[in-house]
Amino acid sequence: MRNTEIDMTPQVHPYPETTMFGAIRDSAKRTPGAVAYDFLDKKTSYSEFIEKIEAAAKGFVNIGIGKDDVVTICMPNTPQAVICLYALNRIGAVANMIHPLSAKKNITFYLNYANSKIILTLDSFYTKVRSAADEADNSVKVIVARIQEELPAVKAAAYTVFKAREFLKYPDREGDITWASLVKNGKEAVLPEERYDPYKTSVILYSGGTSGEPKGICLSDRNFNTLGMQIAEIAGCNLNEKCKFLSVMPIFHGFGLGIGIHTVLENSARCILIPQFTKESYAKTVLKKKPNFIAGVPTLYEALLGVDVFEGADLSFLIGVFSGGDSLSPELKKRADRFFKEHNAQIQIREGYGLTECVTASCVTPVDRAKEGSIGLPLRDMRYKIVEPGTFNELNAGEDGEIILTGPTLMLGYLDREEENEKTLRTDKDGIKWLFTGDMGYMDEEGFVYFRQRIKRMIVSSGYNVYPSQIEKVLDKHPDISCSCAIGVKDPYKMKRVRAYIVLNAGIEPDDEEKAKILAYCREYLDHHSVPKEIVFKKELPKTLVGKVAYHVLEEEAEKEIQNAV
Repeated sequence: MRNTEIDMTPQVHPYPETTMFGAIRDSAKRTPGAVAYDFLDKKTSYSEFIEKIEAAAKGFVNIGIGKDDVVTICMPNTPQAVICLYALNRIGAVANMIHPLSAKKNITFYLNYANSKIILTLDSFYTKVRSAADEADNSVKVIVARIQEELPAVKAAAYTVFKAREFLKYPDREGDITWASLVKNGKEAVLPEERYDPYKTSVILYSGGTSGEPKGICLSDRNFNTLGMQIAEIAGCNLNEKCKFLSVMPIFHGFGLGIGIHTVLENSARCILIPQFTKESYAKTVLKKKPNFIAGVPTLYEALLGVDVFEGADLSFLIGVFSGGDSLSPELKKRADRFFKEHNAQIQIREGYGLTECVTASCVTPVDRAKEGSIGLPLRDMRYKIVEPGTFNELNAGEDGEIILTGPTLMLGYLDREEENEKTLRTDKDGIKWLFTGDMGYMDEEGFVYFRQRIKRMIVSSGYNVYPSQIEKVLDKHPDISCSCAIGVKDPYKMKRVRAYIVLNAGIEPDDEEKAKILAYCREYLDHHSVPKEIVFKKELPKTLVGKVAYHVLEEEAEKEIQNAV
């Protein structure tokens, strides 16, 4: 059964010509009493949300932050992080979004790279962030937020006593302040006139940094507002104040900020903010809060399918379930779809594809149709082409090539990376700017797009192109295998040979007999040049900070192994 309170009529929206803050203010005008966000059971209405944003904006004005100044937000999904984002947007400043679990030296890099004047973080991260700020090129003030300030009274008291008492002494460096004092001291400040510029940087997000130095991706109000309308159109219902979205993807990630937060708030829906993910607590939150939409990376769904708390649960309240950020294997999709059906959710998991260079998703599986292996159809006003890599020579349907795309969510460019901009953003003979994704794929006759592999990750073995993702899809279907990662290892004859790292299911012995069994299986389902020449069993695979398999870590380990053997 579907939730009868939700209007299932699709709705098409024009793109709002306003700031990100302006889009949220419009939501507040439509639905002032609706819940904007729910944080650990404390609910804040849209009218209260706007008041909090403007109070924080005044606080920033009071300490000298203005148009184009950069403030770094080093936070999990908490109200202060969301309020800060829109407060900065209200005064024309730039939000530099980074992961709070980043290493100290990386935080210093982000501060220097963006020329950030201030950094907001939680008290529990303060000592690391303070140390990173001390090593920055310029003076950087730290603003300290406390989770308990946004909790219901009883929870706040318990949290302070049992988890946060030791952090009350922070900040302890001259010039650093608390979030509460920032807001309190700005009451008399005057907010500047609000200005919308579709070509101004409002948010800096970062490429995954899976190889090389991270690049700052400059995104505009127009990018985010457009995405919000595009996603609302394909949500599967009229996204409005009656809809609840479980916002677990982090605010410093395009998927989390673009869809889990801004799209939700732009359309007057409710964000259920999740500051930290564990599969047990997440599963309990799903059952308690009954969200209509959930979104996450494939590893999130892999974790949830094995949680006992869902035994016999009714998930009929779910309207949309989205997967992105990494490839969703056909096997995992089948298991997830079966899981939802068995729990009364008459939906399919919908895969999306995109890059932070266009905020996040720009291609999504339609609500009523899926093709195995396809990442769906481009969103409204997004155009895709498959071309010979590095050129504008378009290929025929079914032919593998590089995915390029264009549309209104296309980034302004990389921050201070002109050479990268010239490689990635190219203008065709008609004056249209295209993003060269560096991803291989193809398109069928109906326009459905299929992702193959990152071009850089493609393995060339004995002259053949080998796609690790295709190997992994086959391996992950094996009943003994929990997850896998295929990489290319240097080989004196083949250029590169295929090595597969495999995590086995509980109870399966990682011995030579199991290796032989898996290789025999691979020879049955893979071309000869794609069959792994080596299998390495591991207890777990390394992950990036946003939950993707960090294949580059395995590549670096293999490279060092070869160097040490010489």
